[in-house]
Amino acid sequence: MDSEKTPRIGVYVCHCGGNISDVVDVKLLAERAGRLPGVVVSRTHTFMCSDPGQELIIEDIKSQQLDRVVVASCSPRLHELTFRNALQRAGLNPYLYEHANIREQVSWVTHDHRAATDKASLLVAAAVGKARHLEALDPIQVDARSHALVIGGGVSGLKAAADLSARGIGVTLVEKSPFLGGHMSQLDRVYPTGEEAQALLTPLMDSVLRDPNILALTNAEVVSATGYIGNFTVQVRQMPRGVAGNDVDLESAATSCPVEVPDEHEYGLTTRKAIYRPYAESRPSIAAVDWESCTRCGKCAEAAGHGIDLAAEATSFTVNAGVIVMATGFDHYEPAAGEYGYGDLPEVVTLPQLIRLMAQQRGGKPQLSWLGRPVRRVAMIHCVGSRQIDGIHEPKTGEPLHEYCSRTCCTATLQAANELKELFPGIEVFDLYRDIRTYGRGHEAYYEDASRKGVLFFRYAPEESPTVERADAESGYPVRVRVKDKLSWDEEIEMPVDLVVLAVGMVPRPARDLVEMLKLPVGSDGFLLEVHPKLRPVEVAINGILLAGTAQGPKDITESAAAASAAAVKGAIALSRGFVQLDPFVAAVDPSRCDGCGECVGACGYEGTIGFAEQAGLEGLRAEINGALCKGCGACVAACPKKAIELKGWTLEQFESMVDALVSDEVLAVEVAR
Repeated sequence: MDSEKTPRIGVYVCHCGGNISDVVDVKLLAERAGRLPGVVVSRTHTFMCSDPGQELIIEDIKSQQLDRVVVASCSPRLHELTFRNALQRAGLNPYLYEHANIREQVSWVTHDHRAATDKASLLVAAAVGKARHLEALDPIQVDARSHALVIGGGVSGLKAAADLSARGIGVTLVEKSPFLGGHMSQLDRVYPTGEEAQALLTPLMDSVLRDPNILALTNAEVVSATGYIGNFTVQVRQMPRGVAGNDVDLESAATSCPVEVPDEHEYGLTTRKAIYRPYAESRPSIAAVDWESCTRCGKCAEAAGHGIDLAAEATSFTVNAGVIVMATGFDHYEPAAGEYGYGDLPEVVTLPQLIRLMAQQRGGKPQLSWLGRPVRRVAMIHCVGSRQIDGIHEPKTGEPLHEYCSRTCCTATLQAANELKELFPGIEVFDLYRDIRTYGRGHEAYYEDASRKGVLFFRYAPEESPTVERADAESGYPVRVRVKDKLSWDEEIEMPVDLVVLAVGMVPRPARDLVEMLKLPVGSDGFLLEVHPKLRPVEVAINGILLAGTAQGPKDITESAAAASAAAVKGAIALSRGFVQLDPFVAAVDPSRCDGCGECVGACGYEGTIGFAEQAGLEGLRAEINGALCKGCGACVAACPKKAIELKGWTLEQFESMVDALVSDEVLAVEVAR
């Protein structure tokens, strides 16, 4: 800014429909702001973010020759971009704008009206103080490769890849297991339509595998990642399948294999061999060798005659991508040993296991069976591994409490209860719940259907969870469940049953390596954290990395697919122009002050952001900052002993001006009659 030119600042105070003005005296606040040095316009409006509010700012910029704007309103996370765009439409550099948050930081937390008004006045004065020293900035522009990396081959990753390809973006999809489909491939039917899961999933997998614009790498994982939006470089390691094609005699190979391991596709209800296909419609349709279990004995290759290579080695790929979509999925909660009898009593299973059990026995069987016995009674217990409460639920070693609701469990449990009654009409079903949370459209019908079909409901308090134990022999049932039923005024009810089903919740899938590589933000619940749940729901704080599906938190299939499509649209928009523009709030080095000491490198938490190069007319190396990698944290500014680094948009001069305003007695000197 030209030091001889006096800035012309406009200050705009928002009522926020009463959210602010019911607590803060906005008229007095505007009056005080109008007396601050450099302020030539000070106004209030019911909703500054509305079209009339924005037009008011635009008109004042043009008519009053404003060259700085301050808006005092809600959080800048909500509308800072809104007001920057308004400045741009008026022909003013969008970075000559400063925001004062007087809703979340004042009116919502300070209930004394005078104290709130005084606090808001100081915040506005600080914003004006900074605005006097704002400089016009230009966004950082970087080239963007028209290619996306999708990590995860479940329904979210498949949907994101298909949508990106449909928008002309090349895609590399990386899936850790040998087969695509994720948890959806293990479902029998989906709610609320009741359609077969495979009828929906198989066409999606086939379309991805046939798409020439998509390279699907199964049995692969990311081993390193560097770069920034538009220019990520990712190393991928892919294990061989060990099987050359689908003409291999898999039956003979599997029969000869001496290794048997629990079948993860069936949630351990059955076993499989070390060479396998999980189910008939699996994709790719080629079998694979489980290298962790395989002993390399060679019996499968000998039996098959050809097409099996147990000596194949892993290969590595370099993927250059403009954006990365995280579709890493979730895991089912694994109950602790003894939790509701799990692990101690073989009659206690999880809901995913029951779904696979019903899928195995679907097709005209008159009675469900388990462990060779007919199942006459089933008790289903909700909220296992979800909504855990400190002091009541003990976390497993090294795990946090899962305090959140997993959202999908209630409807999935009711769907299973209805299917039990439909497939095996003579079965009795008891549903033990804390709350029924069938939140989606059409989901409540499952609860109503279950009631009509004779499912009996019992409500328990979290501090009085049901107990599961071995039943007396004379009961005729292997286990019994005890519960204090809140619907019958705490009457203790005992129910002998053949099977106990635990409705387990969703937990974050461990992805610590990816989190550390990409510096991904993680929420308190362990899931990847978005910037804002409403305004930027599929973006993380690292530009160019997007979220799809349950990597972000519990979702059903419909929500996961919608999030994947949103991530694909965001990615396609970012890459469509061949370049990306980033906010300029990054560190910048004054080479004349820098002596190349390297203190800034040690302070920076983002590898590769700061390098060294020769500068014309100066001896020795000077620090250089890659603006595309810099996150604007300011750590290097504090570390530099020569004060050679400043943060654009947050210079030390601007900070000093804000502090001066906060400690000035003159800010609160203006009073008007209330």
